[in-house]
Amino acid sequence: MPVLSPTSSPTWTNERIELLKRHFEAGLSCREIAADIGVSRNAVIGKLSRLNLTRGRTVDDRKVVDRSFAPARAPRAVPRLQYEMLATIYGETGAPVVAGPIDDANRCSLLELAENRCRWPISTPGADDFCFCGNNAADGQSYCAGHSRLAYRPNSRARMMRG
Repeated sequence: MPVLSPTSSPTWTNERIELLKRHFEAGLSCREIAADIGVSRNAVIGKLSRLNLTRGRTVDDRKVVDRSFAPARAPRAVPRLQYEMLATIYGETGAPVVAGPIDDANRCSLLELAENRCRWPISTPGADDFCFCGNNAADGQSYCAGHSRLAYRPNSRARMMRG
C-alpha cells in the first residue's frame, strides 16, 4: 500500500467506491464513471479489476440508463485534408476519380524523396531494387493519388499491394 503524505488524500474513499459500484451497475462506461467521480479512466479500470467487477461481452446485457448527468461525448472530427482526399479518390465530390495504372517513371531513393513526392515503398527494404514511387503527391499527403486509392479504403482493411 502506498504511503500517503500528511497533505495527500486517498484516491479511493468509501464514497467514491460506492459511487463507482452504482455507476458500474447502471451500465456507464469507464470513461463516464471516471469523469463523474473525478479520477482517471485507468484508475476506474484498475479499481473495478481489484473489486472483481466485470461485465459480459454483449451490450444487450447492460441496463438502459438515463445518462443526462454524464458528460456529453464530443463527435470525432475527421481531418479536413483527409476527408477531401478520400472524397476526391472515391468520387464523392465533383473532382474526377483517379483510375488507371500508376506511373513508374518517377521512382526515387530515400535521399531523393521531397515533400511533394509519393512515399509508397516499391519492393522490399534492403533489396537492390528497393525505391519509392516518387510521383507527385497532393499537398500534405504522403502518397500520390494512385497509391492513396490503395492505402485509404473506406470501410475495409487496406491490403498491402506493391505497385
